[in-house]
Amino acid sequence: MELDTIAAVATAPGESAVGIVRVSGKGAKGIAEKVVRTPAGRQPTLGARKLLYGRVVHPESGETVDEAIILWMPGPKSYTAEDVLELQVHGGLRVVQTVLGCVLDAGARLAEPGEFTRRAFVNGRIDLSQAEAVMDLIRAKTERATQSALEQVRGRLGDKVRELRQKLLRLQAHVEVTIDYPEHDVEDVASAQVVETGRELLADLDELLAAARTGQVLRDGLATAIVGRPNVGKSSLMNALLQRDRAIVTDIPGTTRDVLEEYVNMRGIPFRLLDTAGIRETGDVVERMGVKRSRQMLQEAELVLLVLDASRPLSPEDVQLLRDTEGLRRIIVLNKADLPRVVDEEELTPYTGGSTVVQVSARELQGMAELADTMATVAGFGSGQDLTYMANERQRRLLESARRELAEAVAAAEMGATLDIVAVQLQSAYAELGLVIGEEVGEELLDEIFSQFCLGK
Repeated sequence: MELDTIAAVATAPGESAVGIVRVSGKGAKGIAEKVVRTPAGRQPTLGARKLLYGRVVHPESGETVDEAIILWMPGPKSYTAEDVLELQVHGGLRVVQTVLGCVLDAGARLAEPGEFTRRAFVNGRIDLSQAEAVMDLIRAKTERATQSALEQVRGRLGDKVRELRQKLLRLQAHVEVTIDYPEHDVEDVASAQVVETGRELLADLDELLAAARTGQVLRDGLATAIVGRPNVGKSSLMNALLQRDRAIVTDIPGTTRDVLEEYVNMRGIPFRLLDTAGIRETGDVVERMGVKRSRQMLQEAELVLLVLDASRPLSPEDVQLLRDTEGLRRIIVLNKADLPRVVDEEELTPYTGGSTVVQVSARELQGMAELADTMATVAGFGSGQDLTYMANERQRRLLESARRELAEAVAAAEMGATLDIVAVQLQSAYAELGLVIGEEVGEELLDEIFSQFCLGK
């Protein structure tokens, strides 16, 4: 199918040194002939992937709109695998929009969000997992997230999925041959092969799913609730982690009455910090609402920082919070380590349940490096962890579905089910893996995915 020629501004809106107008499609060269001139006023000779200095003119009046650096990239060696023209002009909002208007008047259509990347997928230059990773790369909040997204743009996840599909395809072929030509192999032998190879593939899928869970954290941030009774230093801890004063800190209990939310980059991991109201029984209506929200955040958080005042004996509220958070992914933070200590780690032993205890002074910024390391470890990001197979929510669901189908095929083979049943489940697993990289996907799904992209990408 021949696609029309599209154009959009490829740089963010606002004032900047340079703005880029991108054109893609069969008519890109014709548009260049209409809107680009050399400094002497002639049509330029466009060299493939070479920068050329010139002017942008209106296609009808010939009036000069701006100076430009022109980049011509004939397909298929371009981002979209089509002919691509980029006009690098001055970055003023009005200038860029005027240049875009000239390109549209010359015959291009305004691109829809994500349409350039969608064409790269449709034209076979990238698979769907790579296309989705482009937005992860743009939205990355930390260097670690950036590097993981970049691996996906390079095709690391897609390559792994294709490798698994190839192994699955060979296994399917073995099963199908045994079904069609029983004299070729014994059914029991084929079933044993399904069990052996299937278990290997299940282990690989488990690895991918573990990476998918960490990938979601790198993409969205780990929801981290800072909880404790009033005046243990929750707001001070949040300010210390952010390295700036975000929360109001006073000696008056109940100062924090709502949930404050901020992102912080720690060890390359984005944590979504939630500073909650001090949890206690209170007659104040507004504070009681804050406590209710705190308890709600406690249940929704993916990581809990339970803050205790180490300079005071454990209170009944402290003990209750230790019990309420038991079984959650948590770190017990003994705050106010700069004051004479009353509570020690040994006293907490009956309540820790295996949780890590870290001693800090949020006011004096003591122990913050150890807390950051512990948060990264408890969050599931070891220093040597391989995050190059990061997957998003859509991909994760498909990988889980493929794993279920494959696990059922292995279980069926172990129980002596007929190979016909096993073959159907293997085919389903193969199809689910194909959807990860964009095989047999419908237009509605593509519309949903690429609508999340920005214009010009």
